[in-house]
Amino acid sequence: MPNPEQPVGLLMPNEHEFSYTPKDFNRVVALIYQHAGIRLNESKMQMVYSRLSRRLRALRMDTFSGYLDMLQANPDAEEWQQFVNALTTNLTAFFREAHHFDMLAEQIERTRERPFRIWCAASSTGEEPYSLAMTAFEACQSANPAVEIIASDLDTHVLATAERGVYPLDRVEKLSLERKRGFFLKGAGPNEGKVRVKKPLRSLIDFRQINLLSEQWPLQGQFDAIFCRNVMIYFDQPTQRQILEKMGRRLKPDGLLYVGHSENLHYMSDWYRPFGKTTYSLTERALQEWGRRS
Repeated sequence: MPNPEQPVGLLMPNEHEFSYTPKDFNRVVALIYQHAGIRLNESKMQMVYSRLSRRLRALRMDTFSGYLDMLQANPDAEEWQQFVNALTTNLTAFFREAHHFDMLAEQIERTRERPFRIWCAASSTGEEPYSLAMTAFEACQSANPAVEIIASDLDTHVLATAERGVYPLDRVEKLSLERKRGFFLKGAGPNEGKVRVKKPLRSLIDFRQINLLSEQWPLQGQFDAIFCRNVMIYFDQPTQRQILEKMGRRLKPDGLLYVGHSENLHYMSDWYRPFGKTTYSLTERALQEWGRRS
């Protein structure tokens, strides 16, 4: 982890609104790593300024050093959540990496035990968990599928958007007409240009804030499927291993872990074996270690 006393890069241009130095940036790097396990490299120096400067304006503060001093002096301050929210990247779309939803539909169809339980561990603004719910409706061919979805994120702002289930019309333009009609309501009047997720779809999902670095996750039981896509890339490998081992304990013996297109779990071969494209099942060794049998 970077040393806050070790300068990196160049000083920010003088014309910036707030005083911001390489030392300030390195303090941010250290704090977000300690608090959320997220790694920021030197290329993110300008991004950090842009995002945190909004917080300085809101709090009417003049310098980054003063803002960071305030955070460190108040470890329980509500501003920590704002700090984390500002630095969390949330890139998502409905049915992103579509092959995973085809595989999930097959998994739901062949799994007899009900309810079929899914944990979406990085729900962002909700497009992924709602895609999971649509897949569940279609796979079960039921108006009341026996499926439970827990959708979590670290960022409380994106969770609030996800729970509302309201999106600009262009967010659903790539969905089929059947899905648009079946799962969304089109806004009119003051809501023109927006769509709202229909209540039966929303009812399948329980949104929760979960920090993957927490010692205890507010979860009960095990899951048939865990979606943790494009999340591990923000952590160093020791942190990845810690999280992935805990997730392995949350999987049912025949459960599947779905990861992002740029993520490979070769360094976790003692725990996970490939089951398909960026999809993994537990190894026999992992099952035996935790006293389970497939």
